[in-house]
Amino acid sequence: MTQALAVALMIALAVALLASLLLAWWVRTRRDAGLAAPVGEAPAGATEIASFETLYVATTRAGEPLERLAIRGLGFRSRADVTVLSTGVAIDLTGQPRLYLAADRIADVAQATVTIDRVVESDGLTRLSWRLDDGTVVDSYLRPQDASARALADAIGGILPTLHTGSDA
Repeated sequence: MTQALAVALMIALAVALLASLLLAWWVRTRRDAGLAAPVGEAPAGATEIASFETLYVATTRAGEPLERLAIRGLGFRSRADVTVLSTGVAIDLTGQPRLYLAADRIADVAQATVTIDRVVESDGLTRLSWRLDDGTVVDSYLRPQDASARALADAIGGILPTLHTGSDA
């Protein structure tokens, strides 16, 4: 095999790999096109309880930590500021509109160790389970930067009086 043929085969392989990645992401975005995040502001009078600098890792279907959802604004990792308010949780992802999760939308909050493309020390992630407008429960994973995942989970759990906060292994 000549050097030119080997280079041509490597280029063809790289193009085929990139094309398959693009096709897979396109299929995923089409599959998740009907899912939407709740964009908006907190109601007037909501008081701030705590604020955390985090790394937003991913949003997945509840109980499926390795299946990323391609929800507009939540498809990619990002730095985020999470503000726990008396009425819910506001998430400000870099370059995206504010997400506001009213307390009645939140199904659970716990700690986790694994999600798509991220494995951390035991209980190093905060898993926030919440409902989309259509009732689908999703899990969003956050990695606090200057606090523990437990502190974030406890702050969110504190606004949800009937919620048990726990840990996923």
